Amino acid sequence: MKPIKEGKVRQIYDNGDNLIMVATDRISCFDVILNNVIDKKGSVLTQMSKFWFDYTKDIIDNHMISTSVKDMPEFFQTPEFEGKAMMCKKLQMLPLECIVRGYITGSGWASYKKDGTVCGIKLPEGLKESEKLPEPIYTPSTKAELGDHDVNISFEESIEYLEKYYPGKGHYYATKLKEATILIYKKCADYALSKGIIIADTKFEFGLDEDGNILIADEMLTPDSSRFWPLSEYEVGHSEPSFDKQFARDWLKANPDNNWTLPQDVADKTISKYLEAYKLLTGKEL
Repeated sequence: MKPIKEGKVRQIYDNGDNLIMVATDRISCFDVILNNVIDKKGSVLTQMSKFWFDYTKDIIDNHMISTSVKDMPEFFQTPEFEGKAMMCKKLQMLPLECIVRGYITGSGWASYKKDGTVCGIKLPEGLKESEKLPEPIYTPSTKAELGDHDVNISFEESIEYLEKYYPGKGHYYATKLKEATILIYKKCADYALSKGIIIADTKFEFGLDEDGNILIADEMLTPDSSRFWPLSEYEVGHSEPSFDKQFARDWLKANPDNNWTLPQDVADKTISKYLEAYKLLTGKEL
């Protein structure tokens, strides 16, 4: 079998009336696929997504059918795919990345320092780096093709953007996506906090099933799509240590002649962060 679509990290296979999504051990930073292979990374992404899909199904349905390769064609019943593959419903994906920020950090902090806003949203004066926002903010972006960069847009622009694809339904879908994004984030951020992890920000993707229902899809609250901070080391006023690929990003920024390759010790440290976050959140070793 050959993938019908290949993203920076995922491969998607057509399995008749469903899809099989495989999270590879590739890692991407700044929208570039690095030369390293990070052992077990694909399993962390798939199994963590499964955990959150199960945890949030009372809020919104999701695309997951099974993560057992026994339910999949024989091609996937090998060690290469074990733990990394997820059988999913076929959806018409909505062309937005639904980003929610609960803390001010990264590009949001850079923007706030400049003019007191994040993605056009005016925030209270006097916030410090990494501070918790009074309420989570929703800052959607367009979904770029491989090799391009996503573009941040306002909620109002997201209405117009969706209206182009779904005439007469732009406002409805934009509003539903915003509501679902914030609701899911609040529930999961509260849970993570109780396990010693701050979810500073994350992004979700949604799609429509054949009846027009909105489902959450792709990956969910993984170290690839979120910023996880250890609660025990949290301190307002500077950037935070993290459980995600920020560690790899920081090394790449500090070493501009990197040729998009991490040293082995940085790659090892990155996966150890992913595994630690998985254990804290799920209570299980991978």
